[in-house]
Amino acid sequence: MTKTTRRALLGAPFAAAAFAALPAWAQDAETEDGTASAAPEIAEMAMGDADAPVTIYEFASFTCPHCASFHLGPLKQIKENYIDTGKVRLVYRDVYFDRPGLWAAMIARCGGQMRFFGIADVLYQNQREWLQGEPTQIVENLKAIGREAGIGNDKLDACLQDGEKAEALFAWYEEGATENNIQGTPSFVIDGETYSNMSYDDFAELLDEKLES
Repeated sequence: MTKTTRRALLGAPFAAAAFAALPAWAQDAETEDGTASAAPEIAEMAMGDADAPVTIYEFASFTCPHCASFHLGPLKQIKENYIDTGKVRLVYRDVYFDRPGLWAAMIARCGGQMRFFGIADVLYQNQREWLQGEPTQIVENLKAIGREAGIGNDKLDACLQDGEKAEALFAWYEEGATENNIQGTPSFVIDGETYSNMSYDDFAELLDEKLES
């Protein structure tokens, strides 16, 4: 993704009357004394036993229909049969193809680890609905989902206006996508190998092979 596209993605997401603009893309954020400031720490959002023998890294976008299909279908079976039984851990890695996808991730992450996957489920279940309208309407749709999850308006506003966090998230996405050769979503990295989307049966066969090896 080009630097220009980064700026378009990380620029002001909504009307100035509603929110302060997110800062434009900058290669290095600086403190008042001119030194580079530390990027905000990005928390891994994961489900399952940290000591599970197999870890799936899922690369997905909240605006991707195929990702919604995976979360509403195969993932539920994977969770029941592999994650909840301690065999597999799933780590969710955000992918940002567009600004609504970034905003949705910031809303989901606003609730922390405890609320993240619950909010993610709602975002995927209602993907068509919250993506309707102009940018300001999409933001209001996302905030409504955040409120339903028990997050207050002030916190939601702060999360959406956190420009440093947005930049850090995008840099983190770029690094992971490049390292793992992510070409589309959803993609999955298991034992260092990258796989495209697949059915539950194909997942089960692959996971069983990994667990037996």
